[in-house]
Amino acid sequence: MKRSTLNVTVAVGFLAAAIGLLVARANPATSYEPSIYTGTPAITWVAFAVALAIAVSTALTCRGREQALGIGLGAMTVTGIVSLPVIRNYRFSGMGDALTHLGWTRDITTGALAPHELFYPAVHSIASVFHYVGGTPIERGLLFSMVVLFVPFVIFVPLVVRELTGTSMAIGVGAIVSWMVLPINNIATHMGVHTNSNALFLVPVVIFAVVAYLRRRAAIERLPLGLSPFSLLIVFSGVGLLLVHPQQMVNVVILIGTISVVQYVVRRRFDDHPILDHPTTYAHTITLGAVFTLWAASNERFRDALIGLLVGILTEDVGGGAEVDQRGASLAAIGGSLGELFVKMFLELALISLVVGVFILLLWIGRTSLDPETKSVVNYLAIAMVPLTGLFAVYFIGTPTMAFRQIGFLAVILTILAGVAIARGVGTLSNYSTRPAGNALAAVGLGACLVLGLITVFASPMIYDPGQHVTAQQFSGYESGLEHADDEIPHAGMGYDPYRYDHGINGVEGERTLSGATIASGTVDPDAFEAGNYGEAYNGIDYYFIVTQYDLVREIEVYQELYHSDESLEEFETSPDANKVLSNDEFRMYAVSGAE
Repeated sequence: MKRSTLNVTVAVGFLAAAIGLLVARANPATSYEPSIYTGTPAITWVAFAVALAIAVSTALTCRGREQALGIGLGAMTVTGIVSLPVIRNYRFSGMGDALTHLGWTRDITTGALAPHELFYPAVHSIASVFHYVGGTPIERGLLFSMVVLFVPFVIFVPLVVRELTGTSMAIGVGAIVSWMVLPINNIATHMGVHTNSNALFLVPVVIFAVVAYLRRRAAIERLPLGLSPFSLLIVFSGVGLLLVHPQQMVNVVILIGTISVVQYVVRRRFDDHPILDHPTTYAHTITLGAVFTLWAASNERFRDALIGLLVGILTEDVGGGAEVDQRGASLAAIGGSLGELFVKMFLELALISLVVGVFILLLWIGRTSLDPETKSVVNYLAIAMVPLTGLFAVYFIGTPTMAFRQIGFLAVILTILAGVAIARGVGTLSNYSTRPAGNALAAVGLGACLVLGLITVFASPMIYDPGQHVTAQQFSGYESGLEHADDEIPHAGMGYDPYRYDHGINGVEGERTLSGATIASGTVDPDAFEAGNYGEAYNGIDYYFIVTQYDLVREIEVYQELYHSDESLEEFETSPDANKVLSNDEFRMYAVSGAE
């Protein structure tokens, strides 16, 4: 392709991405959206598809400046997709941990909590800066923080691959795989204000520092006392990761510790090996391990999590197997299946894992032509996946949520290795056909995986999990309800505990919180509620019953009345035990008389 034609093509791609963003901005969400995909105008998705198609082809076939433009186009488009809750003016996004993080941020801005008193204060501190400096609402500041922490992922994955191999094809493939956002699985990692997930997007920064430290050894790059600037970057980025979320810091320590073990073994057993020329990572392992230990040992939240893990391991019928069985039974009841859900949520990750696994196997049996330096660094990452996978197994037995978070970290390493593995595969395929044919096949395969990855970045009814869009009316309803409610009466939701909203609205550290000892909260018993025993549905006492549009979509449309039916809600409206005390288009609050 002529350079002028290529320039016009890339310009069309950037124009398409800009049009998509502008159309999305011109069509803000006006009510609760179960799916941001269907809520966003179709023109936006068509424009994004054009931009990504150009980005994928350019990243694979071009070199130098043109490839950089293609990678930049793809990164900008995917960042635009991730930013849709901000662009489309969501009041907030996230009804679980995100609301608690909102509460902690509110506590920091009001002075009720100091940042260093949190176990992982980085996200909350960044949002506070947006609030103080930019004058943005705290909710919006947190959404900005989510985007800010995502950007390093699409920048540093291709940079890490470049450090590994330096080949243009591998860099392009690495960039495309990063656009799939494989670390997000919507089980335990989420695209939103979720610090553990946000931390995953900083991991490539630490890995880049490690790889650059191992491979760049020119004297001109040395600091005083013989320090490498990349040594400092490893420590600083590791500490930054710790402040975003410590679990991913643990994984990084395991990664660097594995490299240290490999270096030690090679030095003991070989006289001539490329690894012998690498600077050791012993000091980095000890430093980051000590920093984590000192930070975690003084935190009660960490100790409670560790105890919970140990209890989970030692307790029967607790763990991933039991949870998978429960999910499978619920899916079967509404016409779904675990197999269907796996295809929707994990197929692209499974395919990438298969390619990387075959590549590593061929590497270990000597059937690849990688240069010794690249082979050594790839081996570091591949061997590190052994203890990291072992930790996943421990989590799976003890705390399944942590296990799926561990999959998120493994997906980061797989994303990086996929750049090298797929590029080698395309090169091998080209030996049996032509280079354009190999590139075309790679573009089709990666493009299909890219679509699969991006349609599950956000929760939606397609994966039996409606979007957690928090609207202004939901906020307003909870604010009024919490402000005017009787402090002696508990609050109960329809499958959703209202205490999270109390966190987001009033903060977490206040004395009067639903999650504290002063006011109770929970959910109604669905069996009693469906039977019409509303007075007995919450421990037989008086309670406030809260229903939002999110609850109705989840229980009636997505769960297909598995736990709560539309008929029972209609009967509840006319029950003498229930009195509606607050209502708007997306929020209703009732005072319910108990049976006692």
